[in-house]
Amino acid sequence: MSVNTTIFWIIIGCAFVTLIPRILPFIIVRNIQLPPIAIKWLSFIPVCIFTALVADSLINKEVDSLISMDWNVILALIPTILTALYTKSMAITVVVGVVCMAGIRFFM
Repeated sequence: MSVNTTIFWIIIGCAFVTLIPRILPFIIVRNIQLPPIAIKWLSFIPVCIFTALVADSLINKEVDSLISMDWNVILALIPTILTALYTKSMAITVVVGVVCMAGIRFFM
């Protein structure tokens, strides 16, 4: 596979545009003292995003049928939720969820 310079610069540009909204807020907020209510509100964002991703993958949205549940995701979700409740660690929970889903997709 060969990559010409145009493709290379497009990939670099996409990486730069992707990193700006992820890093720039941290640089701006780093030297600002936020009020406690803002810090509390911001603490809920990772949980909300994680829940939205899980809920989106849990529901099958097929054109010809009604909305149904994806049972493979439910099987991976059970040990993931138990891990989240036990460890209270987002990183460990994500790793357990990815490993469970990979195992289910590999063996089923």
